Amino acid sequence: MRFSILFLLLFFLITPSFTQESLSVEGLNQPVEIRVDQWGVAHIYAQNEADLFFAQGYYAARDRLFQFEVWRRQSTGTVAEILGQRELKRDIGTRLFKFRGDMKTEMAHYHPQGVLIIESFVKGVNAYIKATKENPDLLPMEFGLLGITPEFWTPEIVISRHQGLLGNIGQELNVARAVALIGPEKVQELSWFHPKKPDLNLDPAIDPDLLQENILDLYDAYRRPVRFQPEDLISDARNSDLDEYRGLAAAENKRWEQDYKEGLTSIGSNNWIVSGDHTASGYPMMANDPHRTQAVPSLRYMVHLNAPGWNVIGGGEPEIPGVSIGHNDHGAWGLTVFRTDAEDLYVYQINPDNPNQYWYNGAWENMRIIQDTIPVKGQDPVVVELKYTRHGPLVYEQNNKNVACAVRCGWLEYGGSPYLASLRMDQAKTFEEFREACNFSHIPGENMIWADREGNIGWQAVGIAPIRKNFSGMVPVPGDGRYEWDGYLPIIAKPNLYNPENGIFATANENVTPLDYEHWDAIGFSWSDPFRGNRVREVLNSGRKHTMADMAALQTDYLAVPARTLIPLLAPISFQDEKLQKAKDYLMDWDYQLDPSSIAASIYVEWEKALTSSVQNKLVPAEVRGLIRMQLIQVVDYLLMPDGRMGENALQARDQLLVDALQVALKQLSMKVGMNMEKWQYGQEKLKHITLRHPLSSAVSSDVRAKLEVGPTPRGGYSHTVNSTGGNYNQSSGASFRIIVDTGDWDRCLATNSPGQSGDPEHKNYKNLFKTWANNQFFPLFFSDEKVKSVTADYIQLKPNK
Repeated sequence: MRFSILFLLLFFLITPSFTQESLSVEGLNQPVEIRVDQWGVAHIYAQNEADLFFAQGYYAARDRLFQFEVWRRQSTGTVAEILGQRELKRDIGTRLFKFRGDMKTEMAHYHPQGVLIIESFVKGVNAYIKATKENPDLLPMEFGLLGITPEFWTPEIVISRHQGLLGNIGQELNVARAVALIGPEKVQELSWFHPKKPDLNLDPAIDPDLLQENILDLYDAYRRPVRFQPEDLISDARNSDLDEYRGLAAAENKRWEQDYKEGLTSIGSNNWIVSGDHTASGYPMMANDPHRTQAVPSLRYMVHLNAPGWNVIGGGEPEIPGVSIGHNDHGAWGLTVFRTDAEDLYVYQINPDNPNQYWYNGAWENMRIIQDTIPVKGQDPVVVELKYTRHGPLVYEQNNKNVACAVRCGWLEYGGSPYLASLRMDQAKTFEEFREACNFSHIPGENMIWADREGNIGWQAVGIAPIRKNFSGMVPVPGDGRYEWDGYLPIIAKPNLYNPENGIFATANENVTPLDYEHWDAIGFSWSDPFRGNRVREVLNSGRKHTMADMAALQTDYLAVPARTLIPLLAPISFQDEKLQKAKDYLMDWDYQLDPSSIAASIYVEWEKALTSSVQNKLVPAEVRGLIRMQLIQVVDYLLMPDGRMGENALQARDQLLVDALQVALKQLSMKVGMNMEKWQYGQEKLKHITLRHPLSSAVSSDVRAKLEVGPTPRGGYSHTVNSTGGNYNQSSGASFRIIVDTGDWDRCLATNSPGQSGDPEHKNYKNLFKTWANNQFFPLFFSDEKVKSVTADYIQLKPNK
């Protein structure tokens, strides 16, 4: 008896205290336990598969309800119902690009039990939404600010494609516009297409003038983030300072536009795998940090799912069941973007006597037409006609010239919902099983990497890849039947490797396709600059036995590789101007680290921007500067090896360009942070920092905004550092989520997810991870029951309400 009492006393002394809830929920079959750890990650323990995904949906909706509602409205084309006429184009575009196949077939693609999993997840989401209808006090503050309530979900919402990294249709149109203006050879010369050169010749049947029209208006409207305005909110919460609102809204739009333009070259991710030969533990390690828009709440969401047949932990998106990046008790996996072109723009000749017919293979073919009704706030519903050719949704009609355009989308095939095929990966036990799961992963094109406890590492590129036999997909083509896809390449036929001889493999959105690869007609032409990937490989191949701390340091590395080439070019140049010489001295003494405390970092980043602009203006004809954006690797190579385009004395002209750009940089910094160079530290609010904007930020009053936004805080890095912090001074993209896994011990896992797991501004986990993330730190992502219990902060029991 004394032993039992002593044991209980010790248990209560050493067991952390935590809050406890017991909730009766209709729709469950058996009780479910949810242990929420100190960092806000839910560890869900269920007794069957249906309850597991029911609980995932229930708790994710509880954590991110407003994010769920915005997703629902975007995916169903009902944004105009709450925001009015200005969002009508978005809703038309959404409905135009809606998946319209058989839902049972679609859900079964992602997993043999896909129907049960997705339907259970939706039931869980709806169970929580029902609870908020019974008790509106559960609603996060955004609903009250907008005067709306959440509505119930359907499986069609889960499989929506609206938020995915879908393809290159915008680039395709811009390339064609540039070709029409300066010719295919010049566009080829100014672009960094590789590893093969695409055919950029426009078919003579396409009118070049057509390409200058706003052909992708509906597509772009469908893809843009939702923006709120003061009039959308209840009067007490509105931003009454219209000048401030316009300034904030313009800044947000500018950030989005820059991210959108950089999307093909800068926004991406890093991942790598190393064998046990290169680690201190002797077991393989996997690291991944996907780079997407930085926002509050985060795009990413972390969860641990445990039930018979399931034990997986990691991150994904809150509105999607399963785990996209993480590990189970056999292996770990991660992803980065592998450029895959699954979109094409088709141009049609329309029948002058019937605008609903297009010319195809020598005859007029009828379009498929769907009538739809869109609710619009403040007015009667709008009835629209959605038109489809055999290739895809019609996005543009020029009736006076009998011309129309459609977008063909590989992602509208079965299985095109982003990341859902990860459900199969979540249960993989070997690389062979992982590759088989990869064969179902259509969107986005990705580098999937794997590391397991048995000592194996591997890579498989994924993504639905149309085979184009007689055209490149980089410019629009006539839709008359002469340019067709020859099916799709089997995904497992895309580039892959298993246990490479050197024991190291890394990707950072650059081209990693082996030179002896065979299926080039299904590989993209546009890739990110190689700087991040080269830096990762440089560190991994250093010869040391890497630790978890080494991996964390590499994920947060701020070294600017391009600076190693550019700054030495200044060495032989003498400056009479004292301020220019001082700036040069800072740069020559610099360690190339874009650290927040560094003055040289500020000078370098502004100088690099001025150099890029100067080279762009020198080489790219004025009429196509908005269409062709030279990549930094091209700028660096041109400055290192100036050719005849630089002038008669190429080296002297190059040096003058370097000097002129430095003068521009100093002028810009003086205007931004003052004349005193000693106060030009990189990480400050006027230069590199981060303030996480909420979707309502610009529309609400300053006191409400203070509750919604997170930051500011200093940052370092930029688009081309491994720790990618984007090309804007207010960081708008990069890794909000990171994970590092040592396969030798599943509790040896580090992670972060800024700013927090919760999307409720009044919740303790809304921004609890922000400082940790901003300081380039991590928290342990525990997996074993013992460790999870030791860090449990909240315990929730869900009980069936029968």
